[in-house]
Amino acid sequence: MPRNKYPEETVQKILDASLKLFLGKGYEETTVLDIISEMGGLTRGAFYHHFKSKEEVFDALCEKLFSETNPFEKAKSHKELNGLEKLKFVLKTSFDETEHHQLSIASMQLMGSPAFLKKLIESNQELALMYQELIEEGMQDGSIRTEHAKLLAELFVLLTNFWSIPTIYPMTTEETWEKFLMIKDIMDKSGLPVIDDEIVELCKENA
Repeated sequence: MPRNKYPEETVQKILDASLKLFLGKGYEETTVLDIISEMGGLTRGAFYHHFKSKEEVFDALCEKLFSETNPFEKAKSHKELNGLEKLKFVLKTSFDETEHHQLSIASMQLMGSPAFLKKLIESNQELALMYQELIEEGMQDGSIRTEHAKLLAELFVLLTNFWSIPTIYPMTTEETWEKFLMIKDIMDKSGLPVIDDEIVELCKENA
């Protein structure tokens, strides 16, 4: 087999085709053959040269889309904001209709998969470190008053990215809203008033 002179282009084509299918058909309904057909001319061998499975494609796609739209990096670039304001910036961008956001919503159907849950826990641990960095910045500039940056970051991620997922904890729309308000109350009382009125309104609009 001739060596692929442009492996990056092939990987990008696989990711582009997969994103289109995952968002259009759904992750579970999309097969490797669907991805290969969507590429037009890509062979099965070429696909498996870069990815072992559809799951690997999904992981790579999530990481790529997050890195391209990383709200934490964008927040840190706003030097005029203090730590708490940067955290609010991160939360507000989570309502933006990016491809990463859409893929995250589409992935909710995978919660029954132990492998996906393991991946979710690992990604949440990384996310907590990003929150911790901004909380510590807020502690230094005085916008956040707490002595537990690490614990608060872990708790916030646990509540927002696990406890609030309806496929893990089935809930009605009313119960979802009650959870959101409880998370706000917990954070306010813990010295991390990150959920302000604007975020509350954004949540209402996207409920």
